[in-house]
Amino acid sequence: MSAGRLTIDLDAIAANWASLDAMSTEHVETAAVIKADAYGLSSRVVGKRLAAAGVRTFFVAVAEEGVALRPVVGDADIFVFSGHMSGDTELIERAGLIPLLNSPEQVTRHFSLAAGRPFGVQLDTGMNRLGMEAGDWEALSSELMDAGPRLVMSHLACADEPDNPMNHLQLRTFREMTDGIAHRRSLAATGGILMGPEYHFDMTRPGVGLYGGLPYSDATPVVRLDVPVIQTRIVRPFETVGYANAWEATVESCIATIAAGYADGLIRAMGPKAQAFAGETPCPFVGRVSMDLITVDVSHLDDVPEYLTLIGPMQGVDAVADAAGTIGYEILTSLGARYEREYV
Repeated sequence: MSAGRLTIDLDAIAANWASLDAMSTEHVETAAVIKADAYGLSSRVVGKRLAAAGVRTFFVAVAEEGVALRPVVGDADIFVFSGHMSGDTELIERAGLIPLLNSPEQVTRHFSLAAGRPFGVQLDTGMNRLGMEAGDWEALSSELMDAGPRLVMSHLACADEPDNPMNHLQLRTFREMTDGIAHRRSLAATGGILMGPEYHFDMTRPGVGLYGGLPYSDATPVVRLDVPVIQTRIVRPFETVGYANAWEATVESCIATIAAGYADGLIRAMGPKAQAFAGETPCPFVGRVSMDLITVDVSHLDDVPEYLTLIGPMQGVDAVADAAGTIGYEILTSLGARYEREYV
């Protein structure tokens, strides 16, 4: 193979959804967040598999993502986090999307341009990103409740840190804003699910946990990335490798050049902190990650394999992210279009 191979285990995604679903009581629905093209893994392919597994509610970031998802999920609900943006009305009507209204302006737009169509409401409970603040909610809640939202939701800012006091503060605020309403509520994504039933309400919305990422440490791994070795060479002491002479050999070394780089989502910041694997044997990166190529020290191998594994049994996506000082979300959503993709 001339390009890297990205293997995506659809059964693992379905199994992760089922495991997260089992953490909630019977009355709680477990949806699936499939925004950003299913975290880079193809919303159409992943959405079809999750719909077959029993998912009846999906969440996307923008209306265009919902339009792309609709043909593969049948009559499932598709909520749109960005709400009803200017120009979205035709898309919402065509694909039967449910915008999560975030502001008074969106309420006015939806009720005037899509009167009678389903909607949800997103509340800001302290994250200060999307959603109605308490004053707007107080002014509009009677009108919105009379119209019958399909869901009232908010989003936790620190759910990957279970002991962070922000979680309890947002839970209390969400209850103060919504206790007593007769409509379904949702607060928890993956991290919130793991914090327990008091965060679950009527619906949970796992995202990264479906795809094998933290904070769901018990997730079944979903992705494997194998990258071919293009060439090996002997580098002698005091010779350098890569841009800016960033790595200098202190002893004679065998260096492999593999066919991937930051254009493929292996971001430049990971540099010398990252490693690939030959089976179970780690092989450190040397020099800088470039656009299309990475150099790896394979001096300690008896035989250099045809490919090295960057994400797999020995190293998950979050370990790769740690080397770059980032999070698994960024690595997953950055995995590039040049990989040969295999769905199993």
